Amino acid sequence: MSSIGTGYDLSASQFSPDGRVFQVEYAVKAVENSGTIVGIRGKDGVVFGVEKLVLSKLYEYGANKRIIHIDSHIGMAVAGLIADARQIVSVAREEAANYRSTYGSPIPLKYLVDRVSGYIHAHTLYSAVRPFGCSVLLSSHGADGPELFMIDPSGVSWGFHGCAVGKAKQAAKTEIEKLKMKDMTCEELVKEVAKIIYVVHDEVKDKNFELELSWIGEVTNGKHEWVPKDIAQAAEKYAKESLEEESSSEDED
Repeated sequence: MSSIGTGYDLSASQFSPDGRVFQVEYAVKAVENSGTIVGIRGKDGVVFGVEKLVLSKLYEYGANKRIIHIDSHIGMAVAGLIADARQIVSVAREEAANYRSTYGSPIPLKYLVDRVSGYIHAHTLYSAVRPFGCSVLLSSHGADGPELFMIDPSGVSWGFHGCAVGKAKQAAKTEIEKLKMKDMTCEELVKEVAKIIYVVHDEVKDKNFELELSWIGEVTNGKHEWVPKDIAQAAEKYAKESLEEESSSEDED
């Protein structure tokens, strides 16, 4: 047997001769086939933007949202298989509810991330289960200021100032790195997040998509909320105008 996956990818609990777990790599591939998700942490909060690909004109608008409320003070954005993500959402909500009933206070995001990443990692250890085919971004805003974490299908979690997952994650990361995130407010970040989603969207392969935007920070008094419709529409307008300006300047060159 060779170590390119043949025979070594039948179980999540088996290593290949060069130390790889192919089932986890396949799960990461499932995430990379999903629409792009961007999360950016500014000076007063965190903004999520999701490119939710619409595969059929017959789908109802707003169905199968990829931004979810975990608790009043915690938001989650998911990339990858939405059915797998629902199980992680369920576990995260249960952890948050248990903490609140036990200690009488909201769960700290760092603690929730540890619990959820441990659960995701457990599904890479046994042959009776398979890894989750999704990555999740978690955001919060408390006494320590804004927080942003990402958990990948292997169960590894990282804290971020700005991150992207999904189809065009590399292009999105390049755009994020151009921003001075630490000096930007949520209102400014909403426009930039919308612009990044429009910039990295592949018009040729993926015609239709819905832009989902949420934020948490001082502007929402520490609660995770959808970006109000008027602000979201203004952000989309700004994104489209920026794209048109860039394309017209390229044509002139």
